Amino acid sequence: MKYRKKPVEIEAVQLTRDNKEEIIAFTEGEAYSFHNGTCMIPTLEGNMMASEGDYIIKGVQGEFYPCKPDIFEQTYERVK
Repeated sequence: MKYRKKPVEIEAVQLTRDNKEEIIAFTEGEAYSFHNGTCMIPTLEGNMMASEGDYIIKGVQGEFYPCKPDIFEQTYERVK
């Protein structure tokens, strides 16, 4: 059997060295341990490290997780 991913709109912010406060606000204080362009994100599967350039995604159940930019760009397009 084949399945198609349901269309769903998500919220996301790209991690940079300069947007620590934006990431903290976006993740409702969940992101922590900012160091050299990285931070830790608590996810449903445990803590994951996000690196500079990664997108932090808010999932459909309000959970947060990092996503590499190439995967993000293949999977999502900006909603206008």
